[in-house]
Amino acid sequence: MKSQWLLAIPIALCAAGLAFYPHSSASAAPAKDRASILLSEALPKSDGEHLKATLIEVRYGPGESSPPHSHPCPVLAYVVEGSIRTQVKGEAEQTYKAGDSFYEGPNGVHAVSANASATEPAKFVALLICDHETPLSVNVSESTQKGNEQ
Repeated sequence: MKSQWLLAIPIALCAAGLAFYPHSSASAAPAKDRASILLSEALPKSDGEHLKATLIEVRYGPGESSPPHSHPCPVLAYVVEGSIRTQVKGEAEQTYKAGDSFYEGPNGVHAVSANASATEPAKFVALLICDHETPLSVNVSESTQKGNEQ
């Protein structure tokens, strides 16, 4: 139960920061319209002793992509600009546009992570929640991917 509360804290802080980000008072929405749930995902069990939440911004120029990689921690992502193509091994490729959110479970091979446009930039924000010190991303060689498929 302790780890569930500890996981909820960084997520709540991020949500609160987005919900109460200062806007012009002339166009301020009523309080009940300021926040809405974009994504809710049960996270894998963790010991909760050394939790670390990391919020990163990932930017892709037109046509850019990342090499195959894996994230040891669960990832919650929100597309800020453009469109992102993504595929985790064993799942169908998906395209997410600005305003969409998605989840990636820990240790999946991220075979595709790319800008869906050859002419426009793309950007997303990712929240990684780890219960220990670990690299946020690990490159995966093609031989490792092929070995996992057999």
